[in-house]
Amino acid sequence: MRRGPGVDRILNLHHIELPSESAGTVLILDTLEHVESPTKAMEEVHRILKPGGFTVISSVMNFPIHDCPSDYWRFTPEAFKSILKPFSFSFVDFAGDEHFPHTVVGICFKSSPPKEFEKFKKKFELWKKQYSQYSQKSWKYLIKMCIPPLLLELYRKVRKFKL
Repeated sequence: MRRGPGVDRILNLHHIELPSESAGTVLILDTLEHVESPTKAMEEVHRILKPGGFTVISSVMNFPIHDCPSDYWRFTPEAFKSILKPFSFSFVDFAGDEHFPHTVVGICFKSSPPKEFEKFKKKFELWKKQYSQYSQKSWKYLIKMCIPPLLLELYRKVRKFKL
């Protein structure tokens, strides 16, 4: 999306400038909410993924709007299942509150998953339990979630008046 430390190339997920079946692994972590057409993006990822390759996606659901440069979407687990339909196999789950999760995760394969994937699913369940212990909503958590966006909005309004 933008230049920065560790960024080798900036690619448009709607039209990935890579040859078909050229990538073994694609990671799209906390990015899809900033992509205008996530279905098109996942079709492109499927195109560039090698046979036997896999993709990991994650996105926030319960999180304040954050520009980077735009913030379009919040995904439910069902939405991830929908955009991962082009893949032969997909696994979708979430972390956080059952009715309003913080993070949604998807892992998909262009072919069948490896045998070790069952071990991964068990470890994922452990991670979910640990995550839920630390993500209980307390007044401190709510303040941390609300104050930064409020301060950012206040900063923007003050800056607007100075210009």
